Amino acid sequence: MASTRRNFIKTASLFTAGSALSLDALSKAHMNVAPSDKIRVALVGGNSMGWSDLESFLRNPGVECAAICDVDRNVLNRRADNVVKMGRPVPKLYVNYRKMLENKDIDVVIIGTPDHWHCLIFCDALESGRHAYVEKPIGNSIAEINIMHKAVKKHGKIVQVGQWQRSQPHFVDAINYLKTGNLGRIRTCKAWSYVDWKGAIPKVPDSPVPEGVDYDLWLGPAPKRPFNKNRFHFTWRWYWEYGNGLMTDWGVHLIDFILYGMGKSIPESVMAIGGKYAFPDDDMVTPDTMTAVYDFKDFTMIWEHTIGIGLGNWARPHGMSYIGENGTLVLDRNGWEVIPEKNRIEAVPVQKNVGSGLDLNVKNFLDCIKNNTPQKLNAGIDIGRDVALVAQMGNIAYRSGEKVYWDKTKQQFTSSTANKLITPVYNNGWTLPKY
Repeated sequence: MASTRRNFIKTASLFTAGSALSLDALSKAHMNVAPSDKIRVALVGGNSMGWSDLESFLRNPGVECAAICDVDRNVLNRRADNVVKMGRPVPKLYVNYRKMLENKDIDVVIIGTPDHWHCLIFCDALESGRHAYVEKPIGNSIAEINIMHKAVKKHGKIVQVGQWQRSQPHFVDAINYLKTGNLGRIRTCKAWSYVDWKGAIPKVPDSPVPEGVDYDLWLGPAPKRPFNKNRFHFTWRWYWEYGNGLMTDWGVHLIDFILYGMGKSIPESVMAIGGKYAFPDDDMVTPDTMTAVYDFKDFTMIWEHTIGIGLGNWARPHGMSYIGENGTLVLDRNGWEVIPEKNRIEAVPVQKNVGSGLDLNVKNFLDCIKNNTPQKLNAGIDIGRDVALVAQMGNIAYRSGEKVYWDKTKQQFTSSTANKLITPVYNNGWTLPKY
């Protein structure tokens, strides 16, 4: 009989958001940290995950919010108030991140902007001597991803990517089980995201720029076009100029653990099909339904996403599976389990999620800064680069309509059509960083 679950389930002492310290206790603990030991962070992009990241940083004694930058002054004012409510001083506020980088009282830059801004802000932050915590995907194109990877190697700063599942204990426990070999030879892996909470995006006419918004700065290197609310806060991700749809929104989180569990980085080839099948007449440009098949030579990985349906594989809206000859391991953010193949191995009932992966990811990053131990990062730049490339390959296979093959030596595809989608065109006077 193969090893039972008692041999691989770990126990962990967790840093848990909100439960470790009350607001009053956290404020007192923060005051007891010597000024020389404090880490001063600045946030660029105050909505959604950017704000969640900053909240997580501020749960750690000794972390101060020195600045917040956003092109929307409405967001700036709201987040400044939020910081004060957390018992912290009012941060300095900026609309232009380059002005913010002139502030010498910043140690770390958190990048929570739309994807098309990641590369520029990231490279400028590192060049100015700051460490960085960058949301996933690290870049909005293969060229940007590689540039960001080179920038870290050149500047030697500590960088964590917002792939917080790498710090989530039950995800790590699942991979530890996988490495026992109990599943036998794995020939197929799956990753999927079925999004039933999102509906159609009705088409709306262009409109005046909202008061307090520097729209030209929001566009940055993206093509010039009139303001449209569908292409602004949150829903920007459904347009190629600013994001890459569900593949890079959910995909990088989930595909990352297929790469991690299987010990792989780049596939030999990718093919993809899909389209706007759920809402064919709405305003979204990226596909609402898509399947991509990756060939790693000794196994295949299948990515699936769809919008408007929530019942995914194994009755889970999202997840990953490793299908072996002895059984299948199914993993998502709620937990993991092992389903035997004809009783060849012992079943493992659902092992539930415990703790906050985001908080643990941030704490790991802060510890690595304090101890100068980049080798101990849970989600460093190499991890961020590999999965972002794989996600981009899936989208490029879809957009080119070809089965694409990757040349590792030349770092490009064998198809000229696919290669045209590697490097973005920067507009409005902005230029792609060179490394």
